[in-house]
Amino acid sequence: MELLEKLRAIKEKFDRINEQLSDPANMNNQEKLISLSKERSDLTEIVEAYNKYEMTIRNIEGNQEIINKEKDRELIDLAETELTELKKQKETFEEEIKILLIPKDPNDNKDVIVEIRAGTGGDEAGLFAADLYRMYSRFAEVKGWRKEVIDFNESGLGGVKEVVFSLNGNGVYGDLKFENGVHRVQRVPLTETQGRVHTSAASVVVMPEAEDIQVDIDPNDLRIDVFRSGGAGGQNVNKVETAIRITHIPTGMVVSCQDERSQLKNRQKAMKVLRARLYDMKQKEVTDEIAATRKSIVRSGDRSDKIRTYNFPQNRVTDHRISLTLYNLSNIIEGDINELIEALKLADRAEKLKASVEI
Repeated sequence: MELLEKLRAIKEKFDRINEQLSDPANMNNQEKLISLSKERSDLTEIVEAYNKYEMTIRNIEGNQEIINKEKDRELIDLAETELTELKKQKETFEEEIKILLIPKDPNDNKDVIVEIRAGTGGDEAGLFAADLYRMYSRFAEVKGWRKEVIDFNESGLGGVKEVVFSLNGNGVYGDLKFENGVHRVQRVPLTETQGRVHTSAASVVVMPEAEDIQVDIDPNDLRIDVFRSGGAGGQNVNKVETAIRITHIPTGMVVSCQDERSQLKNRQKAMKVLRARLYDMKQKEVTDEIAATRKSIVRSGDRSDKIRTYNFPQNRVTDHRISLTLYNLSNIIEGDINELIEALKLADRAEKLKASVEI
């Protein structure tokens, strides 16, 4: 049985990792212990599923033996009834295991850089961008993630032209990667006197943070400008040149940061965003190649697509990629987006499973 053999190989690897974690020779090697612990964590769920699957197979074999060899009719009937249920359990475990065997996105556990920009719709688009920023901020609070603002540009009426921030925590990219795209809102703006519903939009970009080793940036490819920060922040912000603007000459990417009072800290934050953008661009090139051969139910965040509509008059949110409509917009806009995220994850796993079967 190919599936069983594959699972046994994983179990053997899991056991070897446990032995290495218990080996006194590795106790002083923190880097190796961290690596082994991560490997063990990645395999734990599938090993637990395998143990249940293997036990079910043994029970099936045991009941089959009773049916073949036992003379007691009552005992045979009991074994046959149990066998039917065990076979159903076996099929269920097989489907769960197939999903667990799908290769995980190596970026899922990475921290992220999130960029939210107001799109079409004037002041209303800026207000909607601010709503999205608050939505993700509150979701991050619930998840226990740490948020750090990198750049924040306000618009009229308390809206946001653009906000860039990082989120650090467990599985951040895995939860937010499907938020990439254009988000559309339908509601009556504050400035609308006739009660007419307007449509405006904001774009969301979620990028996994790139480590230095993943994105090689030649210092000669950078033009770094220093300027005075604007906006609120006290005398130091306005009189001292602490704001940083970095231009990546080969791609034309421009990153600014003026959130910190320290020029060094602003430079570090700006470089973090630049690395993430370059890494995201590289990842997108690979994703586009895959998309050319197989259209996914949950697309990889093509920013030209309107991925979701927030309709305030009907208290409705519709995710167009998976045709999911929920009538709890008032909760969602306050950060309760877990149901949306889990539905997108499920659709993605189903599509990957379908693709693996087709291959």
